[in-house]
Amino acid sequence: MNYTEQCEVPSDQRGVGFRKDALMIANEVSRIRQEPIDDRRRALIGGAAAALLAPPRLLLPDDVDVPTNPFILLLKGIYQPVPAGKGPESNLGLTTVNLNDGSYSTTLIYPVFGIDGANGPKKKAIGTFYVQFAGNLCAYDLPGGAIAMSFNSVPAGAPPGFNGQVAFTDGNGGFYLEGTFELAILEATGVYQSFNGGHNHMVDRLHQLANGQFDEFCFCNISQYDFP
Repeated sequence: MNYTEQCEVPSDQRGVGFRKDALMIANEVSRIRQEPIDDRRRALIGGAAAALLAPPRLLLPDDVDVPTNPFILLLKGIYQPVPAGKGPESNLGLTTVNLNDGSYSTTLIYPVFGIDGANGPKKKAIGTFYVQFAGNLCAYDLPGGAIAMSFNSVPAGAPPGFNGQVAFTDGNGGFYLEGTFELAILEATGVYQSFNGGHNHMVDRLHQLANGQFDEFCFCNISQYDFP
């Protein structure tokens, strides 16, 4: 993942440049008041003052757009286990999951709607999906940030395939495991911060191959809204 680098300013110098510039503008305005001034000159001075005094903008990773609400991803490909201690550096900056504990497997993430790469002529993988097969946690490593989530439990009386999977034979010794899942967003970083506390609706068709491998095909509809 790419992070914006920020330069630390010595504490005794913070605000010095701002105060100097503000004083220069104040002096210039005082001087101008004593002289005839036309509309063009007044507009230039006013614009400069407004730009300087405007509140600072939130720093976001370079060249990464904030996704729409909602945005849609596709998880696709053969899952690969992540050995203990071989997870992503700095744990993707997440604190609610431990991607280095050996309990996760990964597959690729492709853009579908509302996120960088979705409008390209050939969609390429843009990130990595981490999931616990023997747990309820997962994480998305995406351009400009990361998201951690937990799978909701199966409610009492839920029909087959709701927060669970129904198996169908593939005719070749394997099975298709189909179902929908509701997930709660535990943590979101970077350009996805506004999705913290939101929701993910998964529509999954996981293929368990005859050789024991799992081939994923799952759409993820990620939004800022809580699940009802």
